[in-house]
Amino acid sequence: MKHWTWESTWPAPAKLNLFLHVLGRRSDGYHLLQTVFRFIDRADLLRFTPRSDQQIVLATPIPGIAPETDLTVRAARLLQEATGCQQGVTLHLEKNLPMGGGLGGGSSDAATVLLALNHLWQTGLPRPTIEKLGLQLGADVPVFVHGRNTFAQGVGEVFSDVELPDETYLVLHPAVNVPTAAIFGAPELKRDNPAISPAHWCHGDGHNDLEPVACARYPQIAAHLNWLKQHAENAMMTGSGACVFAGFSHRNQAEAILRQCPNGMNGWLSVGLTQHPLADL
Repeated sequence: MKHWTWESTWPAPAKLNLFLHVLGRRSDGYHLLQTVFRFIDRADLLRFTPRSDQQIVLATPIPGIAPETDLTVRAARLLQEATGCQQGVTLHLEKNLPMGGGLGGGSSDAATVLLALNHLWQTGLPRPTIEKLGLQLGADVPVFVHGRNTFAQGVGEVFSDVELPDETYLVLHPAVNVPTAAIFGAPELKRDNPAISPAHWCHGDGHNDLEPVACARYPQIAAHLNWLKQHAENAMMTGSGACVFAGFSHRNQAEAILRQCPNGMNGWLSVGLTQHPLADL
């Protein structure tokens, strides 16, 4: 098992939604979902430097996002407040995951901050407590804290872990930043899928209810998805977009299709993980 320290570089991996059904909408506006989250090996990277004061400082702010609203800063402050921790930290974030891509990058960053600082600050919170804290930051944060490939329900915080086959994923990224709230708030979004039992779900079942909405509003997503479906009929969008993907049992199949991508179509290969890199922290 890896020994995690202040000198470590901490991964914040991407996720893919292997299906995403919308079952309804709560009175508070949150949607009731069913989805399977799969972690993949493409990741943002974080480093932490201890501070003698109590300040939370982001050394690598993202253009256009005020540091105080950045999920990494908010996660560190939330852990401070929840535990009464008197320590501070400087955060160093290397962004490799596209924003607005449906890969959960911001949520994953926040989860890694919570897990890492709980370990480095020795605040001692059990993982289920950190999951509940994470839900205050966003619906996708708890699954990254949870750390297992899982069938998620509720607003995305009730988990039934699943075993998934080894797969290589071809991921295409249309050059658009999709605001999640706009897709979930669309009046045409289908919100009445019947619930399915996690025990009855099989790999390959389901679709993404958000896909038709995103494709109609962002022609780039539709174009990328249509091209990928010509080569892999199981292709779909992840999350609320923009990225689309297809899974392959043999890496050489994915490599062959990636080589055929038209000029201007940005894609990469990622391997499905059996669990989050910090699952056993």
